[in-house]
Amino acid sequence: MALPVASSGCVGVNSSHSSLKALENPLLCIRRVSFGWDFHPPCVPLKGRLSSSVSTITPRASSATALKDGKPDGNYDDTDAIPTPKVIIDQDSDPNATIVEITFGDRLGALLDTMNALKNLGLNVVKANVFLDSSGKHNTFAITKADTGRKVEDPELLEAIRLTIINNMLQYHPESSEQLAMGVAFGITPPKQQVDVDIATHISVNDDGPDRSLLCVETADRPGLLVDLVKSITDINIDVESGEFDTEGLLAKAKFHVSYRGKAIIKPLQQVLANSLRYFLRRPSTEEASF
Repeated sequence: MALPVASSGCVGVNSSHSSLKALENPLLCIRRVSFGWDFHPPCVPLKGRLSSSVSTITPRASSATALKDGKPDGNYDDTDAIPTPKVIIDQDSDPNATIVEITFGDRLGALLDTMNALKNLGLNVVKANVFLDSSGKHNTFAITKADTGRKVEDPELLEAIRLTIINNMLQYHPESSEQLAMGVAFGITPPKQQVDVDIATHISVNDDGPDRSLLCVETADRPGLLVDLVKSITDINIDVESGEFDTEGLLAKAKFHVSYRGKAIIKPLQQVLANSLRYFLRRPSTEEASF
């Protein structure tokens, strides 16, 4: 994987592939990281409902009152415990496609609007599957880039996918905002719990064969986190080969296969990597004017 070149500014997601516009909301700033492709991902609108060309869509509650007075999906009410929303972006399971899995207990419907929102990002949903287990209904999508037919490798576009799915979840299931970090800015009701980033952050680096190491990161979720993690790793000349990025309620959990010059990372560099990420994730944001 080529090393990224960072540039300043914030990106949103709109329908244009040729330019990236700054979002008005400073909370949604994402550093632009180029991995050598000319394609620039479209930008995710996190305000308002995403458009869909499908006339039949999953019913949604438009407000907290609607949730209280009825059962939008027909199988739960306001007395049910709200499950933990999960969005998994898996780059390891399929060599030809990016696998996305969405779980929200048994509350998720067909997600037709989500599928169309992904298509609006320049993606093809080549396969979709729904299965049930004790943790709820799992909706999985195998997606590729429409212009190349290949899996998604650009971290900007992967983050756009994640934010698009979360935005749709907040729109169709407003009660999920109490369980998602994004609910602070975009949900009807902010989370009752606040994650202490110092306590929530855990980082480990271990050997995963002779040619790569496994980096595991768990921390408080926020918009742009996936892009910032990849940039922080590659800033110290470590390559990110593949991995998985999970959003579980208020937390984000990432597993990256990383290497240095085609080999597993030696112990001293593992410590440098862990310390660098720990500093980046835990450091407070301080205005320059305060100095």
